[in-house]
Amino acid sequence: MDLASRLLLFIEVVELGSFARVSEHRNIDRSVVSKQISRLEEELQVRLLNRTTRSLSLTSAGKDMVRQAGALRDLLSEARRISENYHATPRGLLRVSSTTFLGRHYVHPVMIGFQKKYPDIEVELQLEDRMVDLVGEGYDIGFRIGRPKDSSLVAQKIARNRLLFVASPDFLETHGQPRDLADLENLPAVTYSGPGYSADRIRYFEAGKEKFIQLKSVHKVNEDEMMVNAVSAGIGLAAVTAYMIRDEVSSGLLVPLMPDLTLDSLGSFYAVYPHRDAPVKTRLFIEALKEYIGPDEPIWEKGLSAQP
Repeated sequence: MDLASRLLLFIEVVELGSFARVSEHRNIDRSVVSKQISRLEEELQVRLLNRTTRSLSLTSAGKDMVRQAGALRDLLSEARRISENYHATPRGLLRVSSTTFLGRHYVHPVMIGFQKKYPDIEVELQLEDRMVDLVGEGYDIGFRIGRPKDSSLVAQKIARNRLLFVASPDFLETHGQPRDLADLENLPAVTYSGPGYSADRIRYFEAGKEKFIQLKSVHKVNEDEMMVNAVSAGIGLAAVTAYMIRDEVSSGLLVPLMPDLTLDSLGSFYAVYPHRDAPVKTRLFIEALKEYIGPDEPIWEKGLSAQP
C-alpha cells in the first residue's frame, strides 16, 4: 500500500470512527487497518491518532492531515471521472447504493442487463436502508426515495411514488370493506417502523386542506417486503407505496381501498450522485434504469391500472 492509499484509509478510519468498522466495510482484517495506519504515521513521522481501547481521537497533526487527505480523495476522484469520459466505451468500477426493496426489484435487474451490454464495467451494488454518505464511502450513484437534503449532491428524478391503502380479500371478508376514514382508523393495520420513525399517521388532503389518518397498528416491521407479506396474509390493512406492489393487485392478492382518497406522496424515486458532469458509466446506468421503469407511468403502477 503506497502513501496515497494509506491517506485514503486514514480518512476512512476518521469518518467511520473505528478500525473495526473500516475492516468490516473493506472486508479485511482489523489488524491490517491498524498496521497500515501505524506505517502511515511512521512514514510521516508524526502521530495522527490517539488510541484507547474504546475510542480514537485526532491529534492536532491528524486534524490537518484529514483536510489534506480529503483534498487528495477529491483530486483522485476528479481525475478518474475525467479520464473515464475519454474512453470509447464505459469501463471501470461502478459502485451503487440503494434502499433494499428498490435495489432488489428494480436496480439489480437493470444492473445485470447493463453489465451484459458493457462487459468492461465492473459493478458493486450495496443495499442499505440507512442514509449512506455517497462521497465519503466512494459510491458513484445512490438511489433513494425523496430528494436528498445534502445540497452538494446532484439529484435526478427517476419516477413518482404514489401512496395507497390495500388489504387482502380474506381480511376484507373478516372485517368488512371500510366505508369511511373512521373505519380505516378502527381496523387493524400493518405499519412501517424504524429507528426514530413510525409511519402510522398518514397525511391526506381534502378540499385542499391537510388532514391525518391515525392507523391502529397491530404489526410493525422495518422492511417494505415484510409489510407486503403481512398485509397479503390478512394481518391488517396498510398504507404502502406503489413501488412496493408488484403483481399483488392485478392477481387479486391485494385490493386497493378508497382509491379516491388523495394521500400524501412519500417522495419520488431519485438518483443522486456527487458531480453534475458525471462519468459516462453513471449517466448510461441512470438512463438504463429510467428506460426500464418507464418515462411516464412507472412500471410499478401498471399492475394497479390492470386491476381485475
